[in-house]
Amino acid sequence: MSTDDIRSEKQRDTTALTNASKCVITEEHDCIFCKIVARKAPANVVFENEHVLAFLDLQPLTKGHTLVIPKTHYKNLTVTPPEEMARLASVLPKIANAVTQAVGTSDYNIMQNNGAAALQVVFHLHFHIIPRFVDQPIGGKGFRIQRKRADPEEAKMIKNLILAKM
Repeated sequence: MSTDDIRSEKQRDTTALTNASKCVITEEHDCIFCKIVARKAPANVVFENEHVLAFLDLQPLTKGHTLVIPKTHYKNLTVTPPEEMARLASVLPKIANAVTQAVGTSDYNIMQNNGAAALQVVFHLHFHIIPRFVDQPIGGKGFRIQRKRADPEEAKMIKNLILAKM
């Protein structure tokens, strides 16, 4: 994919919905999270401000599993403007604190998936707040990944590739 293709894709993604208070649902854009923002689909909303909406996951990994989304549609982290990320980051601690207090734990994961291979199912940027309990381990595809010690030479090569992209 060329740089122009990526730019065009980003432009399509970010112009699909530009007004944080309006979600335009079309045949081409049938996003369930946009429907929730537009109140055309039900959700147990736990937080809302001008730019951010948080609601309980319909298929929770644990009690209190909450999703935090921007009200504007962005398909993933890569195409989300920094100011939108700042809005999300500014409320994540408040929401996480309320969620964990409500379900009686202080431990939680914040997770964000980008793309199908990373297990993103709804292609609208969202963060998972997943309360954790000592007596309730989470198993299942994708959540527990077998870890192994990185090869030092490979790590150095990857580091240099990342630095070149910065």
